[in-house]
Amino acid sequence: MNWILLAVGSSLLLGIYDITKKKAAHGNAVPAVLLISVCVGALLWIPLVTWASVDPTSQPITRLRVEPLSYYSHGLIVLKSILVGFSWTCSLFALKHLPLSIAAPIRSSSPLWTIAIATLFLGERPSMGQWVGIAIVLLAFWRFSILGSREGINFRRDRWVGCMILATLSGAVSSIYDKYLLQTALIPPATLQAWFSIYLVPVMVPLFLWWFFCERSEKPFHFHWSILAISPLLLTADMLYFTAVADPEALISVISTVRRCSVVVAFAYGARYLQEAQWRPKAWCVAAILLGVMILTCAP
Repeated sequence: MNWILLAVGSSLLLGIYDITKKKAAHGNAVPAVLLISVCVGALLWIPLVTWASVDPTSQPITRLRVEPLSYYSHGLIVLKSILVGFSWTCSLFALKHLPLSIAAPIRSSSPLWTIAIATLFLGERPSMGQWVGIAIVLLAFWRFSILGSREGINFRRDRWVGCMILATLSGAVSSIYDKYLLQTALIPPATLQAWFSIYLVPVMVPLFLWWFFCERSEKPFHFHWSILAISPLLLTADMLYFTAVADPEALISVISTVRRCSVVVAFAYGARYLQEAQWRPKAWCVAAILLGVMILTCAP
């Protein structure tokens, strides 16, 4: 399947994932939400990891087969889990306190940093048409930040904006690292996703313990069904994403830009169901994002 179409499918699922995270974090204890959600993801992969260790040749679905890894490769995946754990923690705290129509566009600015890293250090050279599409998308994200300032959100001083920016920067680094793991270290997508999901559990435990012993009475946990849906949505989106990145012809700068267009789904939900402000000017930004993605998809 075309790697850009895989990126588009991942983007749609990520939009639903952002909405689910917003519902799960609303008025809730973020450390507990994070730990439960990553435990669900690990539980989904543990049967396949066990199957692979007992009789790997009997696994009927090749794309879900977990291959054996060296200790070195396991170490590489542990580093990814730490990086992503930091990004998710910052992102969920920000989503809890910021409007969805502001938080999602900030998160979507990660292609700017991914493109810079991929172009400067990996030697990637998107085509002229793809550069035009990327530029349109990034300009739309910049316009979103202007609209956010009109809602009283100071992008320089708001700590939750700072959290989302940290999540965005670490997410951009993670995108570049994904390409190394898949194309240089040659770790299969399913194997990477399985062990990454499992290693995320111990990464999230320290933050949970801090909340449990220090803040549990002040910030209680409330169970919501959306917590259980976070990991399945992300795992499916990531499977499409990892498969796209593993394609030798794939450009990580283009994949990252298309993937962050999940903001379209989050915006529609925020405008329709959360009654968030300035939906008309924000709609123009969303239209620009769609135009940019169309150019990215059709450019030679």
